[in-house]
Amino acid sequence: MLKLGLALLILPGVVLMALFWQDLGVMRDCQAQGLSFDPYAQSCSETEQAFVPFGQRNPVLVNSVMLLSVLGLACCLYGLYVRAR
Repeated sequence: MLKLGLALLILPGVVLMALFWQDLGVMRDCQAQGLSFDPYAQSCSETEQAFVPFGQRNPVLVNSVMLLSVLGLACCLYGLYVRAR
């Protein structure tokens, strides 16, 4: 139970961070070209676009990762408690 809990605690956060950094890289590439980043189309645009945070564009993904991490923490605590007996 402890190994499962650690996996659920760590892996979803790493995946979320990888997706965030990939999104940020595309955004910076657009800015380096002198263009604006269209967050919903995930492409560069010549028209000025409003900034929309990653969490606002992907609320289900962010909330799911948080729930999996909390579930992982609960599994870790349970695994530590049962093993301690």
